[in-house]
Amino acid sequence: MKTKMCGLFFVASILCVAQGQSQQAKSKNAKREKTAFQVSAPWKPDYDVRSDIAIVYGIHDDGGNFAERVKVWKEKGYTVHFMTGIAWGQYQDYFLGKWDGKTHWDEGQVTRKNDTIWHGHYVPYIVPTENYINYMKSLVKQAIDAGVEAVHLEEPEFWARSGYSDSFKEEWQKYYGFAWMPQHESPEATYLSSKLKYHLYYNALKEVFHYVKTYSKSIGRDVKCYVPTHSLINYSLWEIVSPEASLASLPDIDGYIAQVWTGTAREAIYFNGVKKERVFENAFLEYGSMVSMTAPTGRKVFFLTDPIEDRRQTWDDYKRNYQATYTAQLLYPMTADYEVMPWPNRIYLGKFKVENTQSVEGISPAYATQMQVMVNALNDMPLSLNKVSGSHGIGVLLSNSLMFQRFPTHAGYEDPALSNFYGMAMPLLKRGVPVETVHIENTGYKNTLKDIKVLVMSYANMKPLSAEYHQHIADWVKKGGVLLYYAKDTDPFQTVKEWWNTNGNHYKAPSEHLFQTLNIQEVAGQEEYTCGKGKVFIVRKDPKELVLQGNGDEAFIQQIRKAYEQYAHAGKLVFKNNFTLQRGPYIIASTLDENADKQPLQLTGSFIDLFDPGLPVLSSKTVQPNEQAFLYDLSTVKKSKQPQVLATAARIYDETFSNNVYSFVAKSPSNTNNAMHIIMPAKPVSVSIDGVNQSVSPQQWDERTRTLLLKFPNKSEGVRVELKIEN
Repeated sequence: MKTKMCGLFFVASILCVAQGQSQQAKSKNAKREKTAFQVSAPWKPDYDVRSDIAIVYGIHDDGGNFAERVKVWKEKGYTVHFMTGIAWGQYQDYFLGKWDGKTHWDEGQVTRKNDTIWHGHYVPYIVPTENYINYMKSLVKQAIDAGVEAVHLEEPEFWARSGYSDSFKEEWQKYYGFAWMPQHESPEATYLSSKLKYHLYYNALKEVFHYVKTYSKSIGRDVKCYVPTHSLINYSLWEIVSPEASLASLPDIDGYIAQVWTGTAREAIYFNGVKKERVFENAFLEYGSMVSMTAPTGRKVFFLTDPIEDRRQTWDDYKRNYQATYTAQLLYPMTADYEVMPWPNRIYLGKFKVENTQSVEGISPAYATQMQVMVNALNDMPLSLNKVSGSHGIGVLLSNSLMFQRFPTHAGYEDPALSNFYGMAMPLLKRGVPVETVHIENTGYKNTLKDIKVLVMSYANMKPLSAEYHQHIADWVKKGGVLLYYAKDTDPFQTVKEWWNTNGNHYKAPSEHLFQTLNIQEVAGQEEYTCGKGKVFIVRKDPKELVLQGNGDEAFIQQIRKAYEQYAHAGKLVFKNNFTLQRGPYIIASTLDENADKQPLQLTGSFIDLFDPGLPVLSSKTVQPNEQAFLYDLSTVKKSKQPQVLATAARIYDETFSNNVYSFVAKSPSNTNNAMHIIMPAKPVSVSIDGVNQSVSPQQWDERTRTLLLKFPNKSEGVRVELKIEN
């Protein structure tokens, strides 16, 4: 496929506003909170990333001295936040009895084999008791007193395989009012156990964040509260229970960090009968689920990526998957705030294997430059009204209860690698349809289903926690929506004691109540039903069957096409093998593999290749299947006498242009190399870098695009560049 990208999906007003705001922010060095990184180590010039926010991690981490660490990062010009784990952390003083004179090892999460689940040495995953919550309040108080402007309580995680400790049994008795039930003995016990795990971390966050707001206001400040959390999809896949969508109801939360990176996205999943890593596709779905979870709340969301990951891999593996996850996050133009990396000291100073060798080396100069170009692009990345290419309006329904049925299994019913979810999403995504996820808990918000034309759902892998959701779905269908329900309703969790079979209700499965709300009387063998202006498909097949076997999705795809084109009247359902999006001057593209179309995506125009550390200017770009591209579209830059840095592996400060001299200071981690493209009205007659004059070679100046390519060593304290233009 060949696509001319000059002005693709261009919204002029958004571009002009976004570029203007970006340049204003750069030139005035305005204080903002758009980009961040998390770090436990003290400041060093080797990893002085120059994002807006340094999120300083852990009161006791990196030798303690938290207040001093905060002070130094502030002195270097950063807004400083605080992050610590809510489910684990360097809390040895609590467990060893140094905090309140009592040991608390009994509060660790424990498996059926009576094994504590450890996050690290003397660091168990925690059952958040009242006493532990008070301990967490003491930590956030220290952080607030040290002057941080926000508190991040990350990863509220309760492992599904845990739930056997005495402390958990006590919390069960308090919450349910009856004795603990071993979760492995019945679906009922598993479901109740998961609901309690969910509640305990919801309550822990609620209590600690309320304390943050109350205490900070009492001393004349307003400290913000954020939850860095994995996606609902990943937690379900990894068999972890977390509050997720219910966090929206907490009044003291200001926002979230969507913790999606190579480590989450590389989890192997099924498609077309094959289980393997599909990093781009997984990341796309994970970021999308965070957007759908948080959009109705109006709260701020940072998207996280990591240029490496927790597991030890090769540098080539890190780079390839960083590009995939980075591209996936940029395909959501309604989000423009980013955590650009965690642990920069690990990235810049760590040593990892080189592909096809046994040698262990630090980050290569080329990858460091490329990474910094990508990171600095996020400082400039605008919001956009543009949409990723493809047929929009198809959603897959999710619920928090997706986490409740993962472990242990019962009655021989299996859902390998969360295939009941991926069975509904992957057949569409792999055909170039930008499928959305919809949280059932958000259906009460008026805009949740506003742009959805076709909704795919199943109760094979989750259950509705409230009957009211069915009324919201029914109202949407009656107004013209098309619903596809895929499930045999034979999984063992259909019969757990819940609202659909208690308090006077006697439904055998929650879908019976849904169909009654839709005024549908199911007839054996019949799949299509009319409901008001809408349509309902009832297919008695579990969606996992669509991906666990080769070509298992063909009938599903035909039903989706019929639902979209004939019943929803949403236009032609377009299948393709790529996604493209333009955000201001940036072009983002990804070509899919495992598609009937094996052709690469061909982009033509005038671009700077931002995934190439050399920043070459191209007239075309080929994106092969299972590859991505990130380009700066030079056709969007208005002709001007004002020079402008377009792409750079450093952040630009103190930008001025007077008397035909364009000058600025470029700051980036020391011991790395900068590459930058500058657009100018004419070829400069002189170039000075830190006071050293140099001539402009033919390789540096591109007359066609009037861009200058500069390369020089970076310095944390900054490199001063001066360019003189002839009158």
